[in-house]
Amino acid sequence: MDSSPMAPKKSRRKRNRYTPEFKQRAVALVQRNPDKTLKEIAIELGVSRYALGDWVRRSESEHGTVAPPGETPEQELKRLRKEVERLREEREILKKAATFFAKETE
Repeated sequence: MDSSPMAPKKSRRKRNRYTPEFKQRAVALVQRNPDKTLKEIAIELGVSRYALGDWVRRSESEHGTVAPPGETPEQELKRLRKEVERLREEREILKKAATFFAKETE
């Protein structure tokens, strides 16, 4: 590796650090606005849509789907039905995987 002053410097992208409070507010914003895409909300907040998606997934896996403040009973019902459907799909996938691996070990 050339250490002369004329050698090109490796550029490292500075990684942004966000507080847990900021991440929680961002997740709540996503949950309160189901009509907006992650990309739209990420642009509004000035964050990567991948980071925002990761925060949402982590929040949902740690806490389940959290009711946003001011959620109406109709919105809550819709959100919970969606969560139940997702959980059913996950259960079916796990059942199929368990069956597959059980057959593979025989």
